Amino acid sequence: MEYVNAREEIVDNFYRVRRALGVLGFLLPLMLLVIGIAFDGAEPSISDYYHTLSRDVFVGILTAIGVFLICYTGFRRDDDERFSDDLVTTLAGVAALAAAFIPNRGTLNTSLEPQALSQHLFGVFICDMAHHLAALTFLLSMAYLCYFKFARTAKPGRRAIYVACAWLILAATVATIVAATFRKIGTPAQSAFVIEHQLVFWFEAVGVWAFSLSWLVKGRTDRAIIRKARAVEAAGR
Repeated sequence: MEYVNAREEIVDNFYRVRRALGVLGFLLPLMLLVIGIAFDGAEPSISDYYHTLSRDVFVGILTAIGVFLICYTGFRRDDDERFSDDLVTTLAGVAALAAAFIPNRGTLNTSLEPQALSQHLFGVFICDMAHHLAALTFLLSMAYLCYFKFARTAKPGRRAIYVACAWLILAATVATIVAATFRKIGTPAQSAFVIEHQLVFWFEAVGVWAFSLSWLVKGRTDRAIIRKARAVEAAGR
């Protein structure tokens, strides 16, 4: 009985962490957009909100996501798996922290004045490249986790959700790169179109929401395990 209770507590801890990650991922684009419209105006990308009054929200949520991912160990690697859960989530967590504290250049920062400690230390251009590399690493790690980890042992219905989330993250990432490219080196009309319609922001938001959905579904799976264990325990009394 003590073993069953201890196992339930462990699973419940997993559930809480996964639910927290899902909720944080869902809130990030939404809160930035709402606060931005209310005070500064909507920004062309999620990363650009670092340079607005929404900086605390941007850094705070990304930091929380990064810490949760680093602390999340997952399950032990099987012999036929290339990477462990712990390695993938730690990489994603470090990337989230890097994206939080190493900002991009910013659309409005035409003077290239450093606005963060990392930019003072390494320069605006290096930090801009590092930020986008960190964001790319985070999204690709989440896509890998959905496709090769979550979907691996899931039932068919949930497996389809995890696979769809993985492909959605990848598609959103590619679309973000294409839109960001047109924004930076496209014609003035192309750049204006991307900025006006916030294409980079919405593509990024889709990728983050797909990440959020996968963790919320995974959390519900844990909750179902807890309910089943308690039902078995009650039936055995």
